[in-house]
Amino acid sequence: MELLASVIDHINDILSPFLVIGLLGTGAFLTIRLGLIQVRRLGHGFAVTSGKYDDPNEPGDVTHFQALTTALSATVGIGNIAGVAIAIHWGGPGALFWMWMTALLGMATKYSEVTLAQHYRVKMDDGKAWEGSVAGGPMYYIEKGIKDVFGWNWKPVAVFFAFMLLITSFFTGNAIQANTIATQVSSNFGIDPWITGLFTACIVGAVIIGGIKRIGAVTSILAPVMASVYVLGALVILVINSGDVMPAFGIIFREAFNPTAGVAGMGIGVFITTMRYGVQRGLFSNEAGQGSAPIAHSAAKTDEPVSEGVVALLEPFIDTIVICTMTGLVIVSTGAYNAQVPTQLELSDGNISYVTIEENGGHESTASPARFVIENGSPVLASESDARMAFYDVAVERFYTDEDQTMPFTGTVFPSEDRAESSSGSEVLVLYGNAVRNSAPLTTLGFERGLASVGMSSLGRYLVLLCVFLFAISTAISWSYYGDRCANYLWGKKAIVPYKVIFIIMHFVGATLAVTTIWDIGDVALSLVTLPNVISLLLLSGLLKRLTDSYFERKPWLEKGGNGKAS
Repeated sequence: MELLASVIDHINDILSPFLVIGLLGTGAFLTIRLGLIQVRRLGHGFAVTSGKYDDPNEPGDVTHFQALTTALSATVGIGNIAGVAIAIHWGGPGALFWMWMTALLGMATKYSEVTLAQHYRVKMDDGKAWEGSVAGGPMYYIEKGIKDVFGWNWKPVAVFFAFMLLITSFFTGNAIQANTIATQVSSNFGIDPWITGLFTACIVGAVIIGGIKRIGAVTSILAPVMASVYVLGALVILVINSGDVMPAFGIIFREAFNPTAGVAGMGIGVFITTMRYGVQRGLFSNEAGQGSAPIAHSAAKTDEPVSEGVVALLEPFIDTIVICTMTGLVIVSTGAYNAQVPTQLELSDGNISYVTIEENGGHESTASPARFVIENGSPVLASESDARMAFYDVAVERFYTDEDQTMPFTGTVFPSEDRAESSSGSEVLVLYGNAVRNSAPLTTLGFERGLASVGMSSLGRYLVLLCVFLFAISTAISWSYYGDRCANYLWGKKAIVPYKVIFIIMHFVGATLAVTTIWDIGDVALSLVTLPNVISLLLLSGLLKRLTDSYFERKPWLEKGGNGKAS
């Protein structure tokens, strides 16, 4: 497993610069080419989403609002809770600023990919309800658009994209969601992961078997409710801790360009690492440029591709500018991001590692020593460069044998055996100490600390748990549709039912297996599907500009009611 993690880390190190440059560069180029469309047409996007221009007779399967909520159900997910925390843990508070930049530029990217996906979507004649009547996505404009404009045969690229996104739907869009729910439920209530996995797999299965119309009906209710609950909870915390909000903004902006407060790893003081984690986690959260959301938006009832494009540019705004900001502000304003709190350290826990402390205070991962000696709770170090035991790659200073931390541990830890031996000769499998949090537990800590002053810290924990459950379920539901459109593109309608069966099975399997490296695997998969997509967007930007100019010159929404004023 360590070898796999090392290989994945190496691949990520290679792909990350291309991902950062590709996403930010494409977003900046499209922003300029389309005249800052994410700002000028934001109001029109809200107007179209409201349904005032809807025509039920136009081709498609769902309304503009249902298409948006289906896509939002996939984007508003674990990335908003765990992804923001991961970005701040590794890249420091400044990573949140780069998530904002990814979202701002990503609004133009999302508009572009959805408009092109709508333009090149195909009808599925005589389709059954669960099959859907239309299909679209980047695989169609990669194949058809590039051929139309340049005459090139990019079908192999489109097939590669569809296959990689299908694989991603099984893991990042499904297994990681199921595993997060099962882990949280197990740690809070002691329920076996397989029971939780079976329960959530049944919920997901009941929805996705009905196809996009049932998915749209469910997400049109679920997405607004879950987002409102989470944002309201965060807002209450920020109001309670209002005196810390503006200083938190100051930390975020300062650390974005001069990182000094990264919590773990090489991110301390390294600008590109702060940017990398902000961009990667921003992408994982709002999916701009990834090419997944256009599949959901392609199902919208419209004969005007741009009308769905302006709806789609709302996604990064809602997902990252609003919801991720709430998470980040809670974590930073409450001081949770670098707080070390009482923690049970199971020596077999995959989050336990060994690090060395660098001159700038950073924590550098290192190989596990043959033995790690502790005396009266403190590590015995021959020099400052010796390896130290860490949790989430941040060194733990003192170790105890009891949860109340009253009895310091003296003995030897044997890392390769996942055990320790006390000075009296007894075997020890669990130690205790103060350690940092990461991922969803870090966000949970922020909510707990934020409500502690009013005596409601436990409410914060259960609020995050509820939102993890809702976010993860909704993400899995929407990602199933992304995958089944890819299966349809690759093998035809006959592949849709087998795909859904495998998807449900993988949901259960994901809940029961450890997926410690799934985030890194997800980053690799996202890079592999994002790069061909953004290259295609750049190549088709001329066509995109013509479609955009034509729509806003013709003002077709005037024929469907409303005042017709494009904002």
